[in-house]
Amino acid sequence: MLPTITGEFRAVTDPELRFTPSGVAVANLRIAANSRKKVNDEWVDDKVVFLNLTCWKQQAENVAESVQKGDLIMVKGRLETREYETKDGEKRQSFDVTADEVGVSLTFATAKVSKTERRTGSTTTAPPPDPYGTPPQEEEPPF
Repeated sequence: MLPTITGEFRAVTDPELRFTPSGVAVANLRIAANSRKKVNDEWVDDKVVFLNLTCWKQQAENVAESVQKGDLIMVKGRLETREYETKDGEKRQSFDVTADEVGVSLTFATAKVSKTERRTGSTTTAPPPDPYGTPPQEEEPPF
């Protein structure tokens, strides 16, 4: 089982949305987390960790529509390391996260949530009515 990671990250690239040959949406972007420390009454950036974030299906389309480079986002996902070799023969390692949840930070920004339609197979269906939504208005108020 892969370890789960949850945290606050900065999007360092815009999401790149693509589709598999079978039509499944996938979005990839780079994210970073860094710590800051105080040195002589001044805050300076310390260590930075870069991760590759992958989102699938409807979430991929929503992330591509909602997140852009520079945004502060919250991510929960499964962490995996990958080893590879460069063209020059150097062995490297990358850290990849497959997203379970992604959200934008509202600390320095605002957002308006707009629900997307649920998709089942190749057909699109509307989500079920919200049981806590505004009740339908009668012709005249009851008072």
